[in-house]
Amino acid sequence: MMRALAASLAVLVLGACVSTQGCSKPAAPAGYEVVTIDGRDFTLELVADEASREKGLGGRESIPENGGMLFSFPDSQLRQFVMRDCLVPIDIIFLDPDGVIVAMHHMPVEEPIRPDETRKEIVNGRIVAGSYERRLKRYSSRFNARYAIELQGGMLEELDLQVGEKIRLDTGRLEKVTD
Repeated sequence: MMRALAASLAVLVLGACVSTQGCSKPAAPAGYEVVTIDGRDFTLELVADEASREKGLGGRESIPENGGMLFSFPDSQLRQFVMRDCLVPIDIIFLDPDGVIVAMHHMPVEEPIRPDETRKEIVNGRIVAGSYERRLKRYSSRFNARYAIELQGGMLEELDLQVGEKIRLDTGRLEKVTD
């Protein structure tokens, strides 16, 4: 809850400055990146380690209008995201290492885990995806992706984006903070 409140406050502060004449765009708060998408600034929570990537927006009850998450991975490969424990719809944009859009998806809320489902199972001594994980729809990057941006559901309809378009990211900074 505190994290969502901090994200909302960061979005409001940045929005107030951007709309004030003579105010230069401030640096993003610690743990966030300000990314301009289709001429609009988004304050995105930086997700750059495995534990944070696994949780994502799971359990969040809302996403600020100009907020979301920026997932940064240590390498570029085919990626698949799911709506694990997500309570709100999400739009996702997959980007290659240069910030070029390779895929975009609308991801509706999935049915929560049922009492008869498992998250993980042990098969032949190995931990594998359980019945809940196997049931979730996969949203693919279609091509190798190093970054993914998750925004409030329905945002893709407001933005005029196309596959092949570039979104400017501070890739040097992202490489330094990514595990």
